[in-house]
Parts: sequence; C-alpha cells; structure tokens
Amino acid sequence: MKISIIVASNNKNLELAHQLNKIAIEMGQQTQIIDLIEEDLPLYTPKIQAQSGIPDKVQSLSQTLINTEGMIFVAPEYNGGIPPILTNAIAWLSVSGDDWRRCFNSKPAMIATHSGGGGQYVLLAMRSQLSYIGMNVVGRQIITNYQKSLNLDSAREVISQLVAMKIS
Repeated sequence: MKISIIVASNNKNLELAHQLNKIAIEMGQQTQIIDLIEEDLPLYTPKIQAQSGIPDKVQSLSQTLINTEGMIFVAPEYNGGIPPILTNAIAWLSVSGDDWRRCFNSKPAMIATHSGGGGQYVLLAMRSQLSYIGMNVVGRQIITNYQKSLNLDSAREVISQLVAMKIS
C-alpha cells in the first residue's frame, strides 16, 4: 500500500511520524512523510486564491495525495483542536481541483498525536473533519505524550487495520 504520513508539527509529532513510517516500512508498505512545516503553504483565503491562484506546491501536494492509497495524520492538540497548518493544507487541497474531496474521498486514514495534554480533542476533531471530507478513519488511534511512549504492538495493529481498509 502506498501510504502518505502527513505531519502537522515538528519535534515530538515529527518523531512519532518517523516511528510510524519505520513500522509501516517493516510491514512491507511503501511510505512517504509529508511535513507540512516544510511544505510552507501560504495562508488560504479566497482573496489570496483570487489574486494568486493555486500555488504550484499545492498542486504538487494534491497530485501526491491523489496517488496515495492511505494516509496517516500526525498532529498535536492545538488549543483543543486541529493545528492551523493542517486545516490550512486541507483548505488549499479542497480548492485545487474540480472535486473538492478528490484527494481524500473513500481513502482509509489513521490518526495519531503526541500531545502535552490528553490529545483526545485533536483526535476527535481530526476524526470528524476527515470523515466529513470522505475519508474512512480507522477506529483505533495512536496517542503518545511525555508519560506514554508509543506502544509498538498497538502501532502495528492500527497500521494493519489501515492497510486492510485499502480500496481495490
């Protein structure tokens, strides 16, 4: 399965993304990490879109996600919700073509967080938003924090569930 791991933060969430990437590769999956910090997308507003059009890096990211079979989203809890960098990327992707869901619709998704708080709010918000844009989100999720490291067996199981949801 071709899996894109979309990470919406650096530091601990980027470390978690790399751990999940390693596990997925060990399980025989083809992966790539998309670091939204490094993508450095401009802030989406209708005014910026009207003035400048769709940035080339958004078009490139859109094509990458269209060609991926499953996604893992790794994001910290940001004031009880999704980090702005992730919602900004989704906003740009939703206007990058004729079908606003084309990057996401019917694809399996897995969600994960390393959060200084509980992490439940970001996971709930990601599950809701990703489901709304047409993704099939795995029931289990990954939560790590400073007191709770990644459980490798759980990570393998959740990735296995993601792979099993692959659309033929």
